[in-house]
Order: sequence, then structure tokens, then C-alpha cells
Amino acid sequence: MEWRDEGIILGARKHGETSVVLETMTAAHGRHLGLVKGGRSRRMQPLLQPGNRVDLVWRARLEEHLGAFQVEPLELNAARLLASALAVHGIQLLGAHLRLMPERDAHAGLYETVKVITGHLDEPEIAGPLMVRFELAMLEELGFGLDLTKCALTGNRDSLAYVSPKSGRAVTEEAGAPWRHKLLPLPGFLIAKTRSEASLDALNDAYRLTGFFLHRNVYEPRGMEEPVSRGGFLAALARSVEGAAG
Repeated sequence: MEWRDEGIILGARKHGETSVVLETMTAAHGRHLGLVKGGRSRRMQPLLQPGNRVDLVWRARLEEHLGAFQVEPLELNAARLLASALAVHGIQLLGAHLRLMPERDAHAGLYETVKVITGHLDEPEIAGPLMVRFELAMLEELGFGLDLTKCALTGNRDSLAYVSPKSGRAVTEEAGAPWRHKLLPLPGFLIAKTRSEASLDALNDAYRLTGFFLHRNVYEPRGMEEPVSRGGFLAALARSVEGAAG
């Protein structure tokens, strides 16, 4: 068995004295693991860092085997990402989210999104909105997508202000007014037809929104806790946004 694909490195763990098992998100083969012989050498270690985009050749005798990777660089992002606390937490969070998906299931759209986010993880004004949209995409891929396009009560597509925690559907400000204390705020920047800025308050509302549905539909049913990297990312994002405002 053999295939060639591009991928973004999510992590690596030691294997034996000289090798590593590399975890990648690939364009056509989903999240995929493979052995890299000699991966702990001085020459290979800088290449096998989270965030780097690489060319991969995977070989195995049988499809279900771990197999071995041959790795060549395409875009070395790791050094840039390591210089930013936000980016370090961000690449860890991307990996944690992608591990919610079955290994080797292809998700080309998620891969392209990860590639875009990786290019901006050290830019808070871009990374914040991109990551929360990635969480929405993850919910969609897992079968728990939210409908933020029209009001669940009236069908209206304007003045959307809330999300129902029961249905995951948007509600207009007027229709939701009687139950506003029970509804989740819907930040304007998440609505496709608006041009609202992603202020810190809006970002906080957005991450509370995705966090609610991740906890209820994904983490709790699987007996999981929220990834530590998510809290680290949000704390770093708040510091960065507040620092820029200051």
C-alpha cells in the first residue's frame, strides 16, 4: 500500500530509541499516523514540529497497519508559531479538535480550514474568529451543526440575535425577547450577511456558544473534559486582544 499527500503536523511521540510516530492532518486521508524512522535525529526534529506543512509518502504492507512516513518540507511554520503563546495553544487546540474525528476519515474542507488557520495563529484579530468558525465546522462534521441562517420561530433572516440551546437554531431579537435569559447570544460576526467586528465581548459570546454545544453533544456523551488547550487559547486570546486595544 502506498499513497502521497500533503499534511499538517499535529504532534509526534517517541517510538523506540530513534523513531517517532507522527500524527498529521492530511488533505485526502484525514487524520493519519505513521512511523518516521530516525525522526528523533537533529536533522529531522525541526521538520517534525506541530504546525509545519509537509509532503508525505505513506507505505505499509496492509492498509490497516500503522505504516511508515517519508516526510519532506513544504511550509515550515513551527518556529513562527512557537514565538506566540496564542499560536502554541492554538495548534494544540486544533489537534485536540481533530482527534474527535475518526482516524483516516477524509475531511478535505477541515484540512483547508486548518491550513488557513495555521497561517494566522499568531495574529489574534484573525485567529480568534477563525478558530471559533472551525469549532462550528467541527460541530457540523460531527452531526451537530447549528443553523444560524434564519429564525427558528419566524423564518426571518434579519435581526438574528440569539441561538436556542435546545435546537441550535438562530432566533431574532424580537422573537427571542420573552426568553432572552434562556437563549445564547449570537455575535454578529458569525452571521454571514453582517460585517460586525469581532470585539472581545463578541468573541467571548461566540466561544460560549460553541463551547455549550461541544460540551453537551460531544464531550459529555464521550465522558471527556474540555481540552486544556482550549482554556489556554482563550486566555491568550483575551490577553492579546486587550493588549492591542490598550
